[in-house]
Amino acid sequence: MNHLGLPAATKFLDRVVPQYLADLISWAAIGARTTESQTHREMVSGLSMPVGFKNGTDGYLQIAIDAMLSARHSHHFLGMDQEGVTSVVRTTGNDDGNVVLRGGRARTDFDAASIVEAAAQLKAAKLPDALMVDCSHANSVKQHAHQEDVWMDLIAQRAEGCCQ
Repeated sequence: MNHLGLPAATKFLDRVVPQYLADLISWAAIGARTTESQTHREMVSGLSMPVGFKNGTDGYLQIAIDAMLSARHSHHFLGMDQEGVTSVVRTTGNDDGNVVLRGGRARTDFDAASIVEAAAQLKAAKLPDALMVDCSHANSVKQHAHQEDVWMDLIAQRAEGCCQ
């Protein structure tokens, strides 16, 4: 895709992989289960692209906010250098984080009230209110046929002036 000039995105699960793919990726995600992982937060602090942190599988936003705050700081951890040799990696922090609303066990979070509340929580944490909505996962009740419904609802919200 890069040779066509199209941006590529991925979800980073393994901490070693970004070292080899970072120059090909324009945006990355950290999943709901790994957003809480300190090792993933450290990894993000050294990435050169914006990274979205998914809210927890319970639907709550605090772990994503905590992850964004952690990733903004420099870290030192055991990793791999450019030659693939085990070394101490020093990062400078990554200020380009955002939250990805995926819904949770008990609820969806793509409605206008949830989006406004998420933006307020980010502002209260002194973070940019950058949000992305995942039309899959709990927001579509894990039914791929409902993803379009979520998307159409989000378009209608924007057309009505919500969340701009």
